Amino acid sequence: MIRRENMKNFKQELPENFNELKKSINRTANWEERLQAVKELSAYKTDETIKMLQYTAKADLVTKVREAAAKALKAMGENVPAYEAPKGDLIKDVKKVFVRVKKSLPADHTVEDFKVKLGKMRSDIYNTYEGEMGTKFDAWVEELWAKTATRK
Repeated sequence: MIRRENMKNFKQELPENFNELKKSINRTANWEERLQAVKELSAYKTDETIKMLQYTAKADLVTKVREAAAKALKAMGENVPAYEAPKGDLIKDVKKVFVRVKKSLPADHTVEDFKVKLGKMRSDIYNTYEGEMGTKFDAWVEELWAKTATRK
């Protein structure tokens, strides 16, 4: 039984900025923006917002965003299946991207040069892994950068 004091009052209409929130939820190169959109959507209980939150809880690559969407759905009284984190690479062929980025830089480049170029060439990869890995991100980049061989 749900206790009355734990029930949240949800707005029953779409937010005025619904179209912008919809775009934000799908912006793959900015997990912070997706998380903020989830937080805003969590105040509205409509079929459309529930569908967006369900999609996010199931498909977002960043755990913080998935968990926030699932928490919002639970607060709305919705059933939330247990979703599993993606196995393997979050983004397909990330190692091939590392090779391309590394090849595009001078032979004497540093890992910092590599990170800057990765962020420019593939902000989606940079942002997704940064969001998912948090403080381990720099070590992950450095390790993969060191292992990435190129034939220049």
